Amino acid sequence: MARKGRPWLVDQTFFAHQYERARSAAAQLIHAEPGDVALISSVAYGVATAAKGLAVPAGSRVLVLQDDHSSPVLEWMTRAGEGGFTVEVVPRPDDGDWTAAIVAAVKRHGAAPVALASISSVHWSDGGLVDLDQVAAALRTQGAALLIDATHSAGVLAMDVRALDPDFVIFPTYKWLLGPYGRAFLYVAKRHQEKAPLEQTSYGRRSVRAEQATYFADTRYVADARRFDMGERDHFISLEMASLGIEMMTAWGSAAVVERLAMLTARLANGLPRHRRRHSRNARARAHVLCLGLPEGTANGLVAKLAADNIHVAPRLGRLRISPHVYNDEEDVDRLVAVMRRALP
Repeated sequence: MARKGRPWLVDQTFFAHQYERARSAAAQLIHAEPGDVALISSVAYGVATAAKGLAVPAGSRVLVLQDDHSSPVLEWMTRAGEGGFTVEVVPRPDDGDWTAAIVAAVKRHGAAPVALASISSVHWSDGGLVDLDQVAAALRTQGAALLIDATHSAGVLAMDVRALDPDFVIFPTYKWLLGPYGRAFLYVAKRHQEKAPLEQTSYGRRSVRAEQATYFADTRYVADARRFDMGERDHFISLEMASLGIEMMTAWGSAAVVERLAMLTARLANGLPRHRRRHSRNARARAHVLCLGLPEGTANGLVAKLAADNIHVAPRLGRLRISPHVYNDEEDVDRLVAVMRRALP
């Protein structure tokens, strides 16, 4: 903040260092190369960037998940009419197995070919986990692309894009990466890096510089995902916050974080009345996101009761989403259980 207040004292090499520090931190988190990662503002920005360059053939299908977050869904709904493709909503499976439901949709006999699956890795409203390896393998059989909204997995669940080979991975910092709003990252597979970015910026070009005698010396795009960096990327306060959060989570490691959070959510689930323990059957999903089914119309009232006791959870489509993180402890969980037992019949 002091640096921002006295910008005339900032060394000119500082700017590039800040960009690359954040880019490298995000890349390391998912085992990518720094040049494959763009600095963006939100998941929706990343989806719009992908959609601008991704040709979805007329007559094909784009798969999304029922009640998934708006960010990986609305862009394709908006483009479907003009593009002549269909957005197919994969229904929520009764058994909670999103992976099998997606794979079945991809392979459904007689259906139009799938061009893209635009999905969350962990469903934002019910906590269901998608096995991305299985989904990616099914999509490859049709030459289909995979876009992953990793909002609820980045920083907790391990991801290796070298092995998974998705087309796009997008994640913000304000959830599990302990960072600020307005900061997110877009991984772009090399096969898509020749596309035009969403915004046209000087630093997305090879040589458009104010300090040069010729301003537009070379307007060709830079060769990698840096061309997709958002305009006004130089918010140095939030950029440093984003870097610190990612570096800290990476240093702790996914295994340690999952172990800690799995202990907290298991303690919570075991403390609730047995008839309240309705959640995704996938144990890995319960490591950090626990979603409880509630009687219709009661979620908001319960959230208000909990907030009155300074306990804060999220109502999500009739469910209660409880998402402890590494700053929570056993005392927090026990107090939540006690208040919920009093509030629920």
